[in-house]
Amino acid sequence: MPALNRVQLIGYLGRDPEARYTSKGTKFATFSIAVDRRWKSAEGEKHEATDWFFVNAWGKLADICLSYLKKGRLVLVEGRLQTDRWDDPKGETQYRTTVIARTLQLLDRKPQEPEEIETPVEDLAE
Repeated sequence: MPALNRVQLIGYLGRDPEARYTSKGTKFATFSIAVDRRWKSAEGEKHEATDWFFVNAWGKLADICLSYLKKGRLVLVEGRLQTDRWDDPKGETQYRTTVIARTLQLLDRKPQEPEEIETPVEDLAE
């Protein structure tokens, strides 16, 4: 049976990207994106909410993120969702869903910056 795991987000960086390393020494970049939602209720009242997404970028895309992205930049991120599960010290099961970036496009770019960055990302299993 076919399956699809793909996500596209347009939002603003909530913080500067941070370089992290796996236990085997592989570098990746991590950052968060804020995506605003606006709607009207049945009574005509306007509402607004912000959803936050954690994003990881690997390989050359991670290096580019660390070089070009800053808090507040508007970006389009395409990738897949990955949910991790672990037990905390209290024995309770915790979950975190992260976007694993495959491509990134700077939407508020400066003239000397690249328009689109596309790097195939290998599935890195820990």
